Amino acid sequence: MKLPAGLSFAIALTATISAAEAAEQCRFIEARAEREACYQRQEAARAARQKAQEAQQAAQPKPYEPMTSEDAQLARSLRSICRGC
Repeated sequence: MKLPAGLSFAIALTATISAAEAAEQCRFIEARAEREACYQRQEAARAARQKAQEAQQAAQPKPYEPMTSEDAQLARSLRSICRGC
């Protein structure tokens, strides 16, 4: 029972480390054209992740309803009834 859990933890740790290394490998490429191509690929991947994250946030419902003009008018009338009574 402990062996499968330990193996899955090791695999997850290895995947995390390899993902971090993949992000840093561009600066070690000596050829300028290849290095810039690597940076462009990383930028495209980052833009895709950001776009997906923005789409996910837009899909989530808003936690509150914005104040309507009727609510604003009611609040103004209530404030005008009594000022510091």
